[in-house]
Amino acid sequence: MNKRKVLGILGVTILTGLALAGCSSKSKADSKDVTMWVQYSKTDPEGKAMAKNIDAFNKENKKGYHATVQYIPRNSSGGGYEDKVNAALNAGNLPDVLTLDGPNTAAYAKNKIIQPLDKYITNKRDILPSIISQGTYKGKLYSIGYAESGVGIYYNKKMFKNAGIPESSIPTLKNPWDWNQFMAICAKLKAKYNAPAIDMQIQDHSEMALYAFAPFVWSAGGNITNKAGTKAVGYFNSKESQSAFQFIQDMVKKGYTTTTPVNKAFQTGKYPMMLSGSWTITELNTSYKHLEYGMLPYPVSPKTHKLVSPTGSWQYAMTASTTKKEAAGALVNFLSSTKQEYRTSMTMSTLPARKSVSKLMANKVDPSLRFLMEQNIQSGHARPVLVNYPQVTRTFADTVTKATYYKQNPDIAKLLKKQATTIQSYLK
Repeated sequence: MNKRKVLGILGVTILTGLALAGCSSKSKADSKDVTMWVQYSKTDPEGKAMAKNIDAFNKENKKGYHATVQYIPRNSSGGGYEDKVNAALNAGNLPDVLTLDGPNTAAYAKNKIIQPLDKYITNKRDILPSIISQGTYKGKLYSIGYAESGVGIYYNKKMFKNAGIPESSIPTLKNPWDWNQFMAICAKLKAKYNAPAIDMQIQDHSEMALYAFAPFVWSAGGNITNKAGTKAVGYFNSKESQSAFQFIQDMVKKGYTTTTPVNKAFQTGKYPMMLSGSWTITELNTSYKHLEYGMLPYPVSPKTHKLVSPTGSWQYAMTASTTKKEAAGALVNFLSSTKQEYRTSMTMSTLPARKSVSKLMANKVDPSLRFLMEQNIQSGHARPVLVNYPQVTRTFADTVTKATYYKQNPDIAKLLKKQATTIQSYLK
């Protein structure tokens, strides 16, 4: 799974005021036929896995339900699929089931595009808490993730050894480095190789910013908003949140990372570390087989020592306009079951959304993927479910960028106070 698929965020405005319920004109004779839209191609590995899962559903369900899927790939700018969904909102002809990215749950639910799934999903205790969190709006489960994602720090074992950092000193999930320890290692690596110690992908101003850097805020005990999602002032600019952005700024200021990294610097042995997601494993194992690498956990706040890692991906949801709730609910439940998720995760080399799938995959996947699976279970934290999430995540990315301009913004407290006010204006 590549970063675009994992981190895609709705790039268009959700249309409000649409009376979707009751728009369908399908007859009762069609009540067992359900339609579904997905955001990838039928020829993609993910599409091939879906085709097998749909075939299994059509053969194995005992109520005569029959599902058909329309494959609508997203383009490089995030359009395509979202454009189709918004056009269908105008026309009132959404499918019975669709896919959506996790942070868009609140907007879809508030605008009555999707409806609660709670009664249709079985064995919820097996589902990772991060998956339940990202699909929940106002106490109800509106969507269910079918895979997970994660981020870790890839490190070059040979470069670490040559810099005098023994394998025995490498941090573990139970004993991660704190920010100070991590920066001490970065200083050592920078001095040895006369280059940035890590590519933290700070130059990426997309959804990757909140996805990858919010865990530092959460580790410090800070937050983007309050739990209700109604206040940012006092939360995004709290002392705890300030410490996280100070860490990010210090990494750039000291030259341990850079806003202008050399392309493929980690892959080609120029930088000893890279912060990246699970999608990078396939790239390294396929195109950079010579590279001997390992995985480090997220560095943690020196005050809390709390490990937090990012999670979240695409989900299944039942549209509010469907007249076939039982059939649509049965399809979503089937596709999010252990057997079907196992097929999808193994095909895509993605992190599983269920604990049972993690157990099935544990001894069959790359050690780095297994590491991220374990990190997810121990420390995964979903992105906030906010109605105006697209505006909030853009502001977060802008804050990261401004923090890295340390000469223009030396006062992190002042910067976050201003940015918190901006986020506050988007909250409802």
